Amino acid sequence: MEARNDNMNNADLQKKEPVWTRDFILMSIASLFITLGFQMLLPVLPVFSASIGGSDAWAGLVVGIFTISAVVMRPVSGRLLDKYGRRGVYLIGLIVFLLCVVAYNWTATIFALLMLRFIHGFGWGAASTASSTVASDIIPKSRLAEGMGYFGLTSTLAMAIAPALGLELLGAYGFNTVFYVSAGVVIICILISLPIKYHKPDALSQPSAALPSKPGIGAIIEKTAILPAIVIFFITMTYGSIVSFIALYANQRQVENIGLFFTVYAAAVLISRPYFGRLTDKKGTRFAVIPGIFFVIIAMLLVSLANSLPVFLIAGFIYGIGFGATQPALQALSVSKAAPSRRGAANATFFLGFDLGIGAGSILWGIVAENFGYQFIYLLAIIPAIVGALIYIRSIRRSV
Repeated sequence: MEARNDNMNNADLQKKEPVWTRDFILMSIASLFITLGFQMLLPVLPVFSASIGGSDAWAGLVVGIFTISAVVMRPVSGRLLDKYGRRGVYLIGLIVFLLCVVAYNWTATIFALLMLRFIHGFGWGAASTASSTVASDIIPKSRLAEGMGYFGLTSTLAMAIAPALGLELLGAYGFNTVFYVSAGVVIICILISLPIKYHKPDALSQPSAALPSKPGIGAIIEKTAILPAIVIFFITMTYGSIVSFIALYANQRQVENIGLFFTVYAAAVLISRPYFGRLTDKKGTRFAVIPGIFFVIIAMLLVSLANSLPVFLIAGFIYGIGFGATQPALQALSVSKAAPSRRGAANATFFLGFDLGIGAGSILWGIVAENFGYQFIYLLAIIPAIVGALIYIRSIRRSV
């Protein structure tokens, strides 16, 4: 009887606490625009690198060095978010991002591009960590997974639109137009972000109770977020195989229009995020994470066997369902047990695992591809997904 009353109270609470508030809508739109500005540059910058004399290896480094600086910045920005507040860190990150995009127009050497790309990663690391933290502040705790699922749809929508838009602008108008459009999108993001009411961490008024007294690993890594960060690390290792080698693998299989894989993937994520977000809030993260990882494993197996576009697209849809289930659930888990004044560190810890998984996966799968071929990548990519599932299941058993 008490359990039934608790469920009824939880349902009533979810009805009373809306997700789609003014600030949440503004933050979601701002996130959409900054991710558009980021994503439209991804396929363009390797081409730009080649145009100023860079080899294929340099083009890969242009992408990799950005990830390195973003990974370095995430825990630092998490510490700054919790110590000094959200607004300043977020807006400074956006401004750094904007200045770097504009500066691409005057970059004439590959070394200058690498340095600029490295600084650009700091801006992205700060802005993206801050935006997720601001969103987690705004969303009611009783609907956190659902709200983070909705918030994550902005990046999914941007991923579905922006890369194609960047290449279309490049083909029609050239590099400068791409950079100026990206900069214009970031300016819109900044303007939308200004009227948001940002949460002030308790640490600003009670620093001794809220933050570690001395800077160190404990100040920038939130221990309650370590488990979801480790699990997402192994899951995004599979994503590294997709973003780095799916096009080359499809070309080897003589499959054209593989770009549709990402469109189908994005559509599946759009479907799965809200559903599994609500399921997580009602029943717990295990009801999203475990089936989500199962879908990821099935998708990797299908990709390894694919020899036609329809099979690739089916795999993309299944992978989107799985990734859309696990990512918001694990992110919600990473912040739900952290103190409000440590949500910045929690988000930074989570995305540290997220980024490192993609980076480590890309490097590892490159070695595998060189020695064993592309198909073997996707067979081996099943292993980290299984490891992530086992770690998560073991944590559940310990908590029971």
